Amino acid sequence: MSDTAEGSVVITHDVGLHARPSVKLTKLAKGFAATLEIAGAADGPWIDAKSIVKVMAMKAKQHSTLFVRAAGTDARAAVDAVIGLVRRDFDEAGDGH
Repeated sequence: MSDTAEGSVVITHDVGLHARPSVKLTKLAKGFAATLEIAGAADGPWIDAKSIVKVMAMKAKQHSTLFVRAAGTDARAAVDAVIGLVRRDFDEAGDGH
């Protein structure tokens, strides 16, 4: 049985989805069995959230919306985890906020 889940979140990180945030996102994504994809628009194009090269190439900017979808037994947990990571500013303490 395969469950699906989706959601979206606004990127607030100062530099958007660049090197360090991309590494954190893909590392988190790889911890789930579900197929996890992200996009910069609700209708795609969708990219594999477990691919650091593809995530970095996306070049999502600050204040842009990141769409997340997953399919698999832990799909809801995967989507919630990615959205949580983005909402926590990729767990980076921002100076100058």
